[in-house]
Amino acid sequence: MTYRYTIKAIPPSNNKFIGRNARWEYQKVKKEWADLIRFSCRPYPKQPIDKSVVQITYCFPTRVRHDPDNYSGKMILDGLTSAGIIADDSFSHITLMLRAKVDKQNPHTEITITEVDDLCTTE
Repeated sequence: MTYRYTIKAIPPSNNKFIGRNARWEYQKVKKEWADLIRFSCRPYPKQPIDKSVVQITYCFPTRVRHDPDNYSGKMILDGLTSAGIIADDSFSHITLMLRAKVDKQNPHTEITITEVDDLCTTE
C-alpha cells in the first residue's frame, strides 16, 4: 500500500538550528511540525507501517541551491512516528529518499510512504 500526503509548507533547514543556541526554538518548531503531520496526513493506516520506503520531495519556490543534508527529514519522520503512521524511523524500519523540485506558485512538501515486506539493512 502507498500513502501520499502533501504539507503546504517546507520545514526549516537544519542550518537554522545546528551550532546555534536555539534549543527552545527548535523544540517549538519540531512540535509545530508534529502537529502539522498529525492533522494533514490523512488517511492514517489502520496500524503503524512497520517497514516502508519514505520519499520526501521538497517543492521549493526558487532554484536556490539547497543541500540534502540540511533537509534530512528529521521533523517529518519524527512527526510520522508520533502520529502512528510509521512504526519507527530507524534504518531497520525505513529507507529514506530525499528529492527536490521547484514550484514557484505553491511551495510545499510531498511525502510518499510505500509499505514493503522487507528492507535491505545492515542490522
